[in-house]
Amino acid sequence: MDSSFLLVDWLGQPLWMWLMFIAIVIALLVFDLGVLHKENREIEVKESLVLSAGYIAMGVGFGAWIWWYLGPQRGVEYLTGFAVEKTLAMDNVFVIAMIFSFFAVPRLYQHRVLFWGILGVILLRAIMIGLGAPIVENFSWVLYIFAIFLILTGVKMMWFGDQKPDLSQNPALVFIRRRFNVTDQHHDEKFFVKLPDPKSGKLVWFMTPLFLALVLIEIADVIFAVDSVPAIFLITTDPFIVYTSNIFAILGLRALYFALAAMVHRFRYLKYALSILLIFIGSKIFIAWGMGWEKFPPAWGLGITIVILASGILFSLWKTRGQAEPAKA
Repeated sequence: MDSSFLLVDWLGQPLWMWLMFIAIVIALLVFDLGVLHKENREIEVKESLVLSAGYIAMGVGFGAWIWWYLGPQRGVEYLTGFAVEKTLAMDNVFVIAMIFSFFAVPRLYQHRVLFWGILGVILLRAIMIGLGAPIVENFSWVLYIFAIFLILTGVKMMWFGDQKPDLSQNPALVFIRRRFNVTDQHHDEKFFVKLPDPKSGKLVWFMTPLFLALVLIEIADVIFAVDSVPAIFLITTDPFIVYTSNIFAILGLRALYFALAAMVHRFRYLKYALSILLIFIGSKIFIAWGMGWEKFPPAWGLGITIVILASGILFSLWKTRGQAEPAKA
């Protein structure tokens, strides 16, 4: 069998590298759902931390392989993108916790929603990055638009990040409630359930709160991707590095959620670090232009990113020390 097709270049890298990455992701998802969480059960904080550490180790390990195979510059770009996406995903955790609380989703079924949510994220990011890569490659000036957008987003987050949205007035939720049959009662782990129609008495399909939570989580990720995808393109324009760093960071989000959800109050000031990080990432392209560099040194970018994130996390933990954990949903 001719295997030369595996060496064909696809989006900047040989096809076999993409297939290898896809195989790793599928194996992790199958192991997670089919072995670790074959039955619905509550995930405790300790297990969440162990699983999250495992996913982080695999993500960093993949970055080490990229460093070895594609060189130090690509390795640094991957690790920077991984760190940025991981931190932005932490902000997503706070929104997910708010959605679960709004729909009163039992902890027993939260993993199921997150699992299907992650599958949706993988597909959505693939579409966004697949569309964005050729645009960036053919119209490099788009990166300056991305940069300005990130700077403005960072400034907005710093000044208005404390405002919490009213989920009951979410346009998507209002539309669904008006157009479709929706039940306010949970029916175990089901996304859809057949119930008597209030008018005809016939059995019809109803959406459950579990499905509505999934819809809002997917919408939230699209909104967060508007920040994170431009951010990673300003770090590297290699589609393989962009996508793999994004997905490895997101894969561990599900595991990390159950630990962070119990400590959301301890990261109250993290948004300031995130806003500074977005402003810094957006500013790099202008700094490089002003200094006459071809691009901002990747190693400097990684070092500054780590300092910003570590400072934000440590400051939050210090400022909220001794505060009691809020009641669980």
